[in-house]
Amino acid sequence: MVMAQSLFMALQEQHAECLIDVLAPEWSLSILERMPEVRKGIAMPFVHGQFDFKGRKELGISLRSEQYDQAILLPNSWKSAITPYFANIPKRTGYVGEMRWGLLNDSRKLDKKRLTKTVQRFVALAKSPSYELPDIPLPRLLIDPVSVGDTKQEFDLDAMKGKILGLCPGAEYGPAKRWPEERYAEVAKQAIQQGWQVLLFGSVKDEPVTKTINDLAGGKCRDVAGKTSLTQALDLMSLCDVVVSNDSGLMHVAAALNIKTVAVYGSSDPTFTPPLHEEAEVVSLGLSCSPCFKRECPLVHLDCLVKIPASSISKIVFDS
Repeated sequence: MVMAQSLFMALQEQHAECLIDVLAPEWSLSILERMPEVRKGIAMPFVHGQFDFKGRKELGISLRSEQYDQAILLPNSWKSAITPYFANIPKRTGYVGEMRWGLLNDSRKLDKKRLTKTVQRFVALAKSPSYELPDIPLPRLLIDPVSVGDTKQEFDLDAMKGKILGLCPGAEYGPAKRWPEERYAEVAKQAIQQGWQVLLFGSVKDEPVTKTINDLAGGKCRDVAGKTSLTQALDLMSLCDVVVSNDSGLMHVAAALNIKTVAVYGSSDPTFTPPLHEEAEVVSLGLSCSPCFKRECPLVHLDCLVKIPASSISKIVFDS
């Protein structure tokens, strides 16, 4: 969703008066509220992987009254093209993907060698197929001072002083994208020794990981993993001076909040989905076995992450 903002920005650069509505999973709609390019978000009432042809058709029919001029599809699945087709949207743009001839009438063949990054592939859909890509607009989420103040008060963080380090040690995809808890704890302890405050971010699934880090750091971090809404996490993250994160959604949020972001990559490819920020630092060992794109290390050793020392991350953080 954060990378999609680059597409929204590119569309408004070309058509200043265009109105952009976004059909997306309900949990992600709160991010859209921080994107000034978006008029409104529409909840996608289907869980990941759910086909439900009838439901997608009915949703499309319900959207006909909006009289959209164009639909741009970011997923490559066949089922994602059903709703725009039945919404009678005259121009339906997307990559061929799962053989979507007919459902799309502005279909593109994806040139992976030219469009090496996900964000490039998104922005390219705003252009004609032969258009050479310009510089990619960098996502920038709005910060609402009132909301930030309310969130600080709710989490009793009004008294936080000095520099703040945010740590995002989770990764929904799997353990092959997670830098070890012990390494995060080392960075946290060094930050605390230097007078920094440390905030731990994540979802409910990340609570065991953040608890371990906080325990190893002597319980001196503020652990908000699993306790915030997505909007609240965004508000609290906006307070950070630096964020250290695995390759995850929160990494992209940090970069889009214009925060210096240190991104740790293991099984994934930093050239494919890098943090979109001028000052982002990517840490990756580039071993011969990576990127493997596996959820768990197929060689068991997880060297691509285990062999990244905490000192290399700390140097980037505290030299900022």
